[in-house]
Amino acid sequence: MPINTRYRRYLIFLLYILLLVAGSLAGNWLSQFVDIEVRPRNEPTLHVAIMTAAAIFVVASALPFVPGAEIGFGLMMMFGGKIAILVYVCMLIALMIAFLIGRCVPTRFIVRFFSYLGFKRSYELVIKLDSFNTDERLALLTANTPRRALPVLLRHRYLALMLLFNLPGNSVLGGGGGIAFTAGLSGLFSYSGFIAAVIIAIAPVPLYFFLVA
Repeated sequence: MPINTRYRRYLIFLLYILLLVAGSLAGNWLSQFVDIEVRPRNEPTLHVAIMTAAAIFVVASALPFVPGAEIGFGLMMMFGGKIAILVYVCMLIALMIAFLIGRCVPTRFIVRFFSYLGFKRSYELVIKLDSFNTDERLALLTANTPRRALPVLLRHRYLALMLLFNLPGNSVLGGGGGIAFTAGLSGLFSYSGFIAAVIIAIAPVPLYFFLVA
């Protein structure tokens, strides 16, 4: 492996670690931002803080490596079931935004990224997949995956996506925003299928808080 390519990969790995740390800090900051004692005299301030936090929550949760699910859980723990619906809607919007951004990323950017890291087989595969439709992409990927589990995951990709959204500590994999962005980037998920999967995947915890908290 050329030395320059090795250094580039080390740099990307360092950036990955920094993104994880930054995402964790952003989550902690947002939780502290709305940590206001509920009293009748400060209700107007509290409402403004909640709506501001909701807007920030949408933006933060759409970003890769930000623990959006954990932030939403913290908000519901703090305010109870009365904020569960707001958290659910905000998370749904955030994941849809991340997915749409992924769908809009030009293929040439992905090719340049893999080329920068020296992943020749990866960028050649991306170039080949770019001219295929979803069914053709699935057929090619399934035929060329070396492990038996991967074809199964590809065939049941919507179920796998739902599981990833609910996987504890998924911020290591990019968090909800990163997973949604990658799903859009892959071109393997339809808009309607992705939205349906997300609606179901992120519902259990907010629904629980809404009904019992």
